[in-house]
Amino acid sequence: MAGIVKKSLVMLCQHQAVISQLGYQSSRTITTVAKKYVFSKHFSGEPKPTDLKLVEEELPAVKDGEILAEAEYLSVDPYMRAYTVRLPVGRTMIGSQVAKIVESKNPNYPVGKRIVGYMGWRSHTVLNPEKSASKDQIMKDRPYIIPDLGDLSPSLALGVLGMPGNTAYFGFLEICAPKAGETVVISGAAGAVGSHVGQIAKIHGLKAIGIAGSDSKCKWLVDELGFDRAINYKTENIAAALKEAAPDGVDCYFDNVGGDISTTVIYQMREFGRVSICGSISSYNSDSLPKTRILQPAVVFNQLKMEGFIVTRWSDRWLEGIEKNMQWIREGKLKYKETVTEGFENMFQAFNGMLKGENVGKAVVKV
Repeated sequence: MAGIVKKSLVMLCQHQAVISQLGYQSSRTITTVAKKYVFSKHFSGEPKPTDLKLVEEELPAVKDGEILAEAEYLSVDPYMRAYTVRLPVGRTMIGSQVAKIVESKNPNYPVGKRIVGYMGWRSHTVLNPEKSASKDQIMKDRPYIIPDLGDLSPSLALGVLGMPGNTAYFGFLEICAPKAGETVVISGAAGAVGSHVGQIAKIHGLKAIGIAGSDSKCKWLVDELGFDRAINYKTENIAAALKEAAPDGVDCYFDNVGGDISTTVIYQMREFGRVSICGSISSYNSDSLPKTRILQPAVVFNQLKMEGFIVTRWSDRWLEGIEKNMQWIREGKLKYKETVTEGFENMFQAFNGMLKGENVGKAVVKV
């Protein structure tokens, strides 16, 4: 009997050794601990570091249909400042990220693939990608696998080949309906969206005038991106500079900032001009809306068309925008710049710096 037991134990040990060599996991679950930023209180005026708290969260095991995604790059964007008023205290800070699938029980989302999703400011996420990114998110779009970008950085899926790129592509072409020979003005022109819009305008044969907040940004717009003129709103008289740059008036205006800058541009638009309203970064950190001139006289007498938009309106054409922008990059017609902040612990600094205009091009955080 003892010999049989001994033989059985030997066979069991050999079986366990084979399992170990094949790389199978034991039934013991390895818990993943995620880091995430949650709201301590809502922003009031300029965001403060104490408004957010970095905490840890034990994640559940991956179930059938789910994946575990590990963040590689996180996006910081102007819209986040405005959308956060809709989040209760204790929720995860909103935002999109490029994440790598490190565990999967969903055959459509295999391990090793990268996704873009609105998982928020968190290092790891367990989710069912065929439903929505996270229960914490306002943006309910489902994550998608990043198409093959070749030798380009995956971070571009958060910028020129992602939401900002599609914001420029659809927001300008669909709403402004630009025609060759026309003049377009872009505010916030050195940001991810504005710099992109100006280049699309040049591709389509328009005159592009950008408005930005420093001489170095203006120089970049003209010398590297091909803008016809760039106006430094901090040192120049916008009305006078615009009158000189566009003496016959402005046909299209892509508005990223709102406020007095936009009012000045709109009062210099031509009849039947078109205004695409993308954002209002000039007022995002204000507790009360700034006073400005009434727009109705300019809008009515010049019969202007003004339309606001959210880019997810074109979610059914998302890959179209990515593919077209990638084509222009490959052809050398579309240039981009990233401001990359290293370290998940520096999310707030990157976010607040972006709101202050410290970035050039797309602002991202590399984990």
